[in-house]
Amino acid sequence: MVMAWVSVLVASMLAAVGVVRGEEVDYRREVKPLLERRCYPCHSRLKQKGDLRLDAGILVHRGGRHGSVLERDAAGISRLIQKVTSTDPEVRMPLDERPLTPEEITLLRRWIESDAPFPKDEPVRIAPGDHWAFQPVRRPSPPTVATPGWARNPIDAFVLAQCEAHGLKPAPEAGFAALLRRVHLDLTGLPPTPAEQETFLRDPSDAALDRVIEELLARPAYGQRWARHWLDVVRYADSNGYERDAEKPMVWRYRDYVIDAFNKDKPYDRFLTEQLAGDEVPDASSETVLATGYLRLGNWDDEPADPATDRYDQLDDIVSTTSQAFLGLTLGCARCHDHKFEPLTTRDYYSMVSVFAPLNRPQNGRTELTRPAGPPARIEEYQRLQREADQKAKTTESSDGIGHPRVQERLKSFNAEYPEGYFLYEPAGLAPVSHVLLRGNPSRPGDRVEPAVPAVLVRQQPMFPKPDPWTSHRRLGLAQWIASPSNPLTARVLVNRVWQQHFGVGLVRTANDFGTMGEPPSQPELLDWLSDWFVHEGGWSVKALHRMILGSRTWRLSRSARAEAVAADLDNRWLSHQSYRRLEVEALRDSILAVSGRLDLRMGGRGVFLPIPSAALEANTDRDSIWTAAGEAETSRRTVYAFIKRGLVVPLLEVLDLCDTVSSAPRRQVTTVAPQALTLFNGEFVHLQARHFAERLKREAGSDPVRQVDLAVRLTLCRPPNATERRTLMEFLGPASGMNPDQGLEQVCRVLFNLNEFAYPE
Repeated sequence: MVMAWVSVLVASMLAAVGVVRGEEVDYRREVKPLLERRCYPCHSRLKQKGDLRLDAGILVHRGGRHGSVLERDAAGISRLIQKVTSTDPEVRMPLDERPLTPEEITLLRRWIESDAPFPKDEPVRIAPGDHWAFQPVRRPSPPTVATPGWARNPIDAFVLAQCEAHGLKPAPEAGFAALLRRVHLDLTGLPPTPAEQETFLRDPSDAALDRVIEELLARPAYGQRWARHWLDVVRYADSNGYERDAEKPMVWRYRDYVIDAFNKDKPYDRFLTEQLAGDEVPDASSETVLATGYLRLGNWDDEPADPATDRYDQLDDIVSTTSQAFLGLTLGCARCHDHKFEPLTTRDYYSMVSVFAPLNRPQNGRTELTRPAGPPARIEEYQRLQREADQKAKTTESSDGIGHPRVQERLKSFNAEYPEGYFLYEPAGLAPVSHVLLRGNPSRPGDRVEPAVPAVLVRQQPMFPKPDPWTSHRRLGLAQWIASPSNPLTARVLVNRVWQQHFGVGLVRTANDFGTMGEPPSQPELLDWLSDWFVHEGGWSVKALHRMILGSRTWRLSRSARAEAVAADLDNRWLSHQSYRRLEVEALRDSILAVSGRLDLRMGGRGVFLPIPSAALEANTDRDSIWTAAGEAETSRRTVYAFIKRGLVVPLLEVLDLCDTVSSAPRRQVTTVAPQALTLFNGEFVHLQARHFAERLKREAGSDPVRQVDLAVRLTLCRPPNATERRTLMEFLGPASGMNPDQGLEQVCRVLFNLNEFAYPE
């Protein structure tokens, strides 16, 4: 009876809209837009309820788990029409949405009655599970090339094969002097000294350059340079943001941990595990616990309007950053609804939230607190000792009471082994129950969720370790899965980040997004070969990866692109030459300090407050106390140690494109704007360093103008000046300039700091 009634209803609809049965339905113009508008949220390549896809005609015909949706019953009504016309709200499609209009139902019925035609050439987009980045990493064999002698290692074979396939010829290699400067700036962010230039150029060769690479990787400056790249990715800053933007106490210990990890060449799988779960690893120490400062780096509102929402904002910051930094996924977009463009669901998101839900923030009201950086079991012992010391102090006449000095000595020893640090912690006890939050609203809990990883990435969920009396071990379970050699994303994402820093752009140009909306790799075989090599032969060693990349002929090419390469490959995706790129602000500022002779190489400690023009403080109500610059000796340290205040970025750093400090920064923006030139030519920092540089030239080159100019160019550009450059710069030192020699020399120094060649390594 019900189906007969539906038949009558549909027939009346047809009559009501005056359908002419012979009229042809246009699939592309009418049917597909309707399906896209009303059916795709549940039945397309991103989500297939009932294993049914309706995003291509052939897939509509194929049907889903319950068979064809075009199959008709005895009354001639297809299953698709039955679903969209049902009066049962549990059956009618689309669920929980407004019903299709009579006109829309009529359109679908007419299309189905004409055998549901569709263009045979209609493309079918791959299902999310078939996306390249979600497939296992498999190492391809290096390709055969027409010029086999050109390749120095397998990287070159892949690159040359692409060039040959596109009819391109690689550029010649850069000169050895240029390569020396390039490798120094790449690995340490500092130019080679004249002595280093002289030693290398006395007998330059590929083997000699390999030895330089090895020596630079062993320098502390290497960790300072490469730690800054990682700090971009993990949204590092020294303050909380929001209105009060208070300093994060002891957060610099995390920054120092990262620098030390790069210098020690800590294997990347261990590096990521310590940051996610350094308190849960079996061999936890102060070092591994300080690494978990990563989890606490985000913005923090010390007086939120809605504490429940703020709590989930903090968890969202951790989940979003973790998914982007380690996996190249934009999982944070699934907080309120299934991801619109990726195969990531709200259940995936809240399952990941549950991993971090046991974490607490040490605080006393608005005040952030630190904790001893020790394993949880040792912290419990410390707290017991502290209670014992407090009790003894109450029962004796002074701090010197009987037995108390022994306790104090043990506490002193503990504090030396486990310094105070900035990180979250898990209180002892059961982990909280987690739910999907409907529309992201904390007051609307949905289904309960347990710790899990995005379903699209695994056939079977990984087993999470059992909790112990101190922690849930959920984060350790997540870290072990991310660090697994079988994870399809982890090695690819890290290899791509290292490649990006050596070439300006990654093989995947969206370094934080390897999903279906990210850019595909320009050289997928090369990416997979390197990723597999990195895990198995390279042993997750970042320094080994540097050696492989810097040892290639591809990295050693000049930036002098051939005309045909520019015409055919403007973005240099086939890597026929080196790309033209500017130094980041840290390397540029550090190079100026190194050349002027004022660079202070002391390592570690609290962030340094660099000078800020008074005009930049005028808008602040507490301008007299918000920022107190350190003395010149302190501010001459490497820029990685500069205090980064989210609400007040040092203008020099900001104008030269310091990264975003609120969320993960996959790649520095590179702008070219007038304030940059004004800052570098007229700024107080450059004027001061030009004076120091001039004094250095007088000390080391004496009063001879020719020697002064030659040394100045060698220090800044790492080569001798040509005849035109020497003559032009000498004019500043002569009487025709209208300046005395000291003034002229200072202007020479300022000009050299502002040359493109100084800011663009080659």
